[in-house]
Amino acid sequence: MDTKEHILSSAQRLVQQRGFNGFSYADVADEVGIRKASLHHHFASKADLGVALVEAYTAQFDQALADIDRAATTAPEKLKAYVAIYRATLNSDRICMCGMLATETMTLDAAMLPRLKRFFVRNTEWLAQLLAEGRSQGVFAFDGAAADHARAVLSMLQGASLVCRSSGDMDAFDRTTAILVNGFMRKG
Repeated sequence: MDTKEHILSSAQRLVQQRGFNGFSYADVADEVGIRKASLHHHFASKADLGVALVEAYTAQFDQALADIDRAATTAPEKLKAYVAIYRATLNSDRICMCGMLATETMTLDAAMLPRLKRFFVRNTEWLAQLLAEGRSQGVFAFDGAAADHARAVLSMLQGASLVCRSSGDMDAFDRTTAILVNGFMRKG
């Protein structure tokens, strides 16, 4: 891993655990083993680092979505795999980086906001396509637009992650996401 990748990896973990406002360049420099001046060589400002973080995280998530599309064959399998991303993140004592950033929107640099919005739009679009696919396969049943339900899925997962993190109750996360997945399944 080169220095820039190491910086991004360290900063991503810090954001996922503490929030963007909860770490400093000194924290990252100490963890990576470089001077703050070297960190500024790669990212002139914390906002520049933030932009790069959101872009890198979105690319990671896009890859995870592509992996789900390749590996899972049914809509329920895909939805469960999507939920598993959030569970795995919680298992590593983190939450979704963009979810964490969304809690800090009012204090983020304006350059980060369009990229953060893109993350949520991309996930909503993918989920809407998945839900529509499940409905057309006859395995999901829901009223209304798939996009509306997709926003609800994303909101529920983000919220369940925050609540689980604050309560430490992983079983509650699992019960919540089971309700989510089972709620789409066609009955009978």
